[in-house]
Order: sequence, then structure tokens, then C-alpha cells
Amino acid sequence: MESPHFKQPVVLRGKPVKEASGAVILLHGRGASAEDILGVVDEIRLNDLAYLAPQAARHTWYPNSFLAPLEQNEPWLTSALELVRTVVERVSDAGISRDKIAILGFSQGACLATEFVARHPGRYSGLIAFTGGLIGPPGTVFRYSPELAGTPCFLGSGDPDPHVPWERVNESAAVLTGLGGNVRLKRYPGMPHTINSNEIAEARKILSTVVARQA
Repeated sequence: MESPHFKQPVVLRGKPVKEASGAVILLHGRGASAEDILGVVDEIRLNDLAYLAPQAARHTWYPNSFLAPLEQNEPWLTSALELVRTVVERVSDAGISRDKIAILGFSQGACLATEFVARHPGRYSGLIAFTGGLIGPPGTVFRYSPELAGTPCFLGSGDPDPHVPWERVNESAAVLTGLGGNVRLKRYPGMPHTINSNEIAEARKILSTVVARQA
């Protein structure tokens, strides 16, 4: 089977990449779209950044739960990670260094964002995971290269959540800390499967540092 996400479109908002002080790659959830996740741009309100949202094929990054055995989500998962990598390279080639690139996602997109940053170590401007965690079945021993070099990471989630167990969010935060990330973890008891205003404020706090460094 060929790569499901090969040549999927990327929707742009904000400043053109070559004029922006930094970039945010936004990954939507299952059943949603690039346009959906770009709705957070209006809430973040940082106009000096470029926002790039790739669109998953058939509106899903991988077919099964992020807690399923990895092989059950192939070749979709590998294809999704490759698409994110190509978007990062596109931004880098336009002159924005990795330490000015943030990866943000919600739900399935948050899982993909977290997994991508763990598998592609470096100093990013931020990882922002709204209700998500590292990908793999319960009992997975997560082994990655510890080179996040202080990347600011925010992981927020409701508890209980119908799709993402708090235990995996907490475990992911611990793994990212071990990789050298500067992790902030927030649990929202009883929050439905959505993004709340406090999470938007946490995201803005991380992303505004890119704008400040450019000023």
C-alpha cells in the first residue's frame, strides 16, 4: 500500500513563512480537518507567526486507537509522521530554524504531535498537546533519544476522557521530561473532549516567546 498521506494539502494561515518570526504546525483530530484546528489561531492571537495545518487523508491520521499495537495503525502512522516531517523541512528550508517551530495538536493530532517530537529530537519552540500522548499499547517501553534540549512542552487533558486515559498523558509527560523537555502538565477534572481557555493561554505563553525573541 502506498503512503496514505502522500501529497496531502497543507492549509496556511497567518504570516507567509518567509516573513514570519516563527511557525506552528497544527495537527487536527480524528474526523476533523485542517480548517477545524486552525480555529485555535483566532484564539491564540499571535499574528507574527505562520500557521501550517496538514490535512489527513480521510480525516484520520491512523485507523485505530493510539493505544492499539503499532502494526495495526500502519502504514498510516508512518505516513502521518513523514508528512509532518516534510512540513517541518518546508518551514526550515524557508529560513525558520527548528527552535522557532512549534508542533501543536488536538486529540489524535496531539498524539501524533507528541510522537513526532519524541521520534525527531531537537530544540523546538514548543510541543503543545491538547488531550494526547505517546503512541503505543499499554506496557510500551518508550525509548527515544534524549535531545529535546529544554523544549517547552505543554500537555493538558480532561480526566476522565473517553479516548485518552490520563495515565498515558501523565506517562508521556514523564517520558518527555526524561528526554530533556521542559514539561508543564495540567489535568482538568470533568472537562469534555475539547480545548479550554486555560489550555489556549498555556499555548499562547509558549508561542509568544518566539515572537519576543524576534523583536
